[in-house]
Amino acid sequence: MIRLVIAEDQAMVLGALATVLSLEDDIQVVARAEDGTTALEYVRQHKPDILLSDIEMPGLSGLDVAEAVTREKLETSVFIVTTFGRAGYLRRAMDAGVRGYLLKDTPSDALAAAVRKIAAGGRAIAPELAELAWDAPANPLTERERDVLRLADEGRSNKEIARQLDLSPGTVRNYLSEASSKLHASSRIEAGRIARDQGWL
Repeated sequence: MIRLVIAEDQAMVLGALATVLSLEDDIQVVARAEDGTTALEYVRQHKPDILLSDIEMPGLSGLDVAEAVTREKLETSVFIVTTFGRAGYLRRAMDAGVRGYLLKDTPSDALAAAVRKIAAGGRAIAPELAELAWDAPANPLTERERDVLRLADEGRSNKEIARQLDLSPGTVRNYLSEASSKLHASSRIEAGRIARDQGWL
């Protein structure tokens, strides 16, 4: 039996994925999470074979969770199922050790087949995206620059970002300035847009 945790912040999509995959005789959905922080907790708690996760969720993103799973040497394989077909996202996912990356319009039988392939030690990556990843530029942002820029892109002020990340407002300004410089952006807003479009946040 393949044990699965599913992480998806849209309740309807989460329910649909859980229902479709639970119909398979060899797949068991052991937990459902509506945000990345809970997803990581469930992976630690249930030790599933696979975490099937969206990318953009409250708290930690699916890619943040994948990086944590790799960093903590957890034995769960991460399988991203998302609407984002950007090469930058796939490149970051592959760097984080993700074993699968498919789009949400994938037919249910192909989704189940991908779960089985990953459980058997293989990879399942949408072929139309895999080729793009080779040509994707590397993410120039450090992890801290990405954290600061992501919060700025959400409309947070420097003081709010500083408080959340336990930094000084001056340090936040420096990170935003450095990120804007690396992305050749004229403002934090443009830097956020460029980074998001590239899949780097």
